[in-house]
Amino acid sequence: MPFDPPLNSLGFSKPPAQTRVVVAMSGGVDSSVVAAELAAEGYDVVGVTLQLYDHGAALAKKGACCAGRDIHDARRVAETMGFPHYVLDYESRFRDSVIDEFADAYLAGATPVPCIRCNERVKFRDLLETARDLGADCMATGHYIQRLAGESGAELHRAADPVRDQSYFLFSTTPEQLDYLRFPLGHLRTKAETRALAARHGLPVADKPDSQDICFVPDGNYAAVIEKLRPGAADPGEILDMQGQVLGQHDGVIHYTIGQRRGLGIGGLAEPLYVVKLDPDARHVIVGPKTALATRTVPVREINWLGDAPFTSQPEWEMSVKLRSTRPPAPAIIRPLSETEAEVDLLTPEEGVSPGQACVFYAPEGSRVLGGGWIWKGR
Repeated sequence: MPFDPPLNSLGFSKPPAQTRVVVAMSGGVDSSVVAAELAAEGYDVVGVTLQLYDHGAALAKKGACCAGRDIHDARRVAETMGFPHYVLDYESRFRDSVIDEFADAYLAGATPVPCIRCNERVKFRDLLETARDLGADCMATGHYIQRLAGESGAELHRAADPVRDQSYFLFSTTPEQLDYLRFPLGHLRTKAETRALAARHGLPVADKPDSQDICFVPDGNYAAVIEKLRPGAADPGEILDMQGQVLGQHDGVIHYTIGQRRGLGIGGLAEPLYVVKLDPDARHVIVGPKTALATRTVPVREINWLGDAPFTSQPEWEMSVKLRSTRPPAPAIIRPLSETEAEVDLLTPEEGVSPGQACVFYAPEGSRVLGGGWIWKGR
């Protein structure tokens, strides 16, 4: 049975009015519905919105999370439902914990996932501690993922709606954090249900579009952000084939990712070519045929394990793994090298596996998330 029966008995043996819940409010419809539902059920709700970066830049970016408009929207929801709302300045923490690493990872030829680091280092670490300081019994978010009761305690499970499932971005949630967190939307089957709840409460964000891009990257232009953060990052270099032959020039390694085909500027070839490797030190972009992208063995580190038995308690685990947020889990054998490192053998090779991406572990059957780690070096 879920710890959070829809839509909310939060699992505490006291009345809702005596149960304080801090709700992380991004200003979007999901977290707004969580806050509104909890307030309507009589919980002692405190809304908190994080200011993560400069308002001037944020206001120029429509559809971004945690922007100035979103802070305003979160405040309006709190006023509508009658609970207190606070804005916390986390700009320096966000820059130090997320943005700087994002830029440095791209400069090193990786493809980072800053939303995971934000959850791990800001929302589920710093904000969670703030929630405790506010005397909250738990912290609730609008993420689409489920927290269910297991024999050994709280378990993390994929959302009921596979389209909205956010388990890939939450694999690094620790058991201690999971004990304190609540995800009241995880059982919903469609986004339409969420919007219907928003409309029922008369929330001003009921029809607000979902954010699509990384919040601090305007229009998905990663290179422009990195050039601003790290002047001189887009030094030109050469495009080589796998034998080292020069095929063309590029205007910066940061403009390319593993598996990329478009925008190479090297037409007139017999077969399509893809980016198969990045060498930022030599400023080389190496390209090759699609077959060269196939990867079977993936090294993973910084593993967060959510299984019941210790990760190293057996020589290998049969699981499903997800190597990109947009791909379905695929069968694999995971061989622990230590408590935090492993070698993942894919039963079917995958294309475009890139350092900096997450490798998330799932039970071979069912919906349970068993943790995951970071792909840490080239193929």
